Amino acid sequence: MTREEIRRKIFDADEENFEALALEIFQHQISHNEIYREYCSLLREDASKIQNISDIPFLPIEFFKTHRVVTGDISPQRIFTSSGTTSEKASRHFVSDLKLYEESFLRTFKLFFGEPDLFCILALLPSYLERSGSSLVFMVEGLMNASGHQSNGFYLYNQEELHKKLLELETNKQRTILAGVTFALLDFAEKFPLPLHNTIILETGGMKGRREEITREELHTTLKNSFHTKKIYSEYGMTELLSQAYSPGDGKFLTPPWMKVLIRDVNDPLQVAEENATGAINIIDFANLDSCSFIATDDVGKMNDDGTFEVMGRMDHSDVRGCNLMWEEKISRQ
Repeated sequence: MTREEIRRKIFDADEENFEALALEIFQHQISHNEIYREYCSLLREDASKIQNISDIPFLPIEFFKTHRVVTGDISPQRIFTSSGTTSEKASRHFVSDLKLYEESFLRTFKLFFGEPDLFCILALLPSYLERSGSSLVFMVEGLMNASGHQSNGFYLYNQEELHKKLLELETNKQRTILAGVTFALLDFAEKFPLPLHNTIILETGGMKGRREEITREELHTTLKNSFHTKKIYSEYGMTELLSQAYSPGDGKFLTPPWMKVLIRDVNDPLQVAEENATGAINIIDFANLDSCSFIATDDVGKMNDDGTFEVMGRMDHSDVRGCNLMWEEKISRQ
C-alpha cells in the first residue's frame, strides 16, 4: 500500500480497524524508514511475522535526539525541536506534511472542545515563544487561526495584560481557553488570582527547572483555588508526536481514534504490561506517518479499565540508563 493510500485512511481509524491500519503502517515504515528498519533488525524481528500490535517494536524516543527519524525520501517543511535543558540534546522531528499535523490537532481539538471559532484562545507560553522550532507554538497558532477571534493572543511575561484581557472576556461572557505551560500558570495564579467562569484552563506541562516539581494533583488544586474553577484541563503531547491526548480535568487522558497508548513492562522493554499495571508509556500515532508511528517514551503511566490513561511522571536517569541497558541486553541475546 502506498503512502498516499495510507494517508487517506488515518482519520477514519476506529476500534474495529485500528490494528489492521497499524500493521499496514508498520510494514510501510519498516520498508521505508532506514533507522526503524535497522533497529528492528538488531532486535532480530521478522517483519513478516508481526501479526498484532503487541508484537510491533517501539522505537525508543531517544532516537529523535541522535538520528534523523524519517520514513521515505522527504524534504522537511519544518523541523520541530524540543526545549530540553542546556545539558540535554534536543529532539528533532522532521515534518514533511504540515497539513497532516494541522488536520490532526484541529480534529482532536474539535473532538474534545468543539469548533475553534466558539472560543477566544490565549496562550501563556514563555520559554516556548522565546525559541524557534516549537511544535506547541505552531499548534496554538493554528488553533488561533481557526478561531479567528480578535482577542486571540500569546503572552510572555506581560501577565498584567493577560489579567486585564481575561477580566474583559469574562465580563463579556466570552468562552475562552487559556493554554499555558505549568510554571507560567502557577506564577500567574499567584500574582493575579481571579474567578474564571467562562474560561477553560489548559495546562500543557513543563516545569523545566523553573520551579520545584509538584504532582499534577497539587498543581490542579492550586490552580482551581486561584481561579475558582472546578476543573483544570491537561494536554499530553510532545515534539516527537503529531497527535495529542487531553484530560477533561480528572487527570485521565483520552486519545483521538488514530492514537493509542500501551504500557510496557519496566523490567522488559519489549513486553507489553498486564492490564492496570504501571509501566512506561508506548504510543502509536498514525499522524507520525512520515517519521515513526511507534514510540517508546520515557514517561511512566498506567491504563485504566475505561480506556483512559494516567501519566505518573518520568523515568529518572537511572531508570532510563537501566532501560537502555536492557534494550542492549535484549538485542544481544537475540
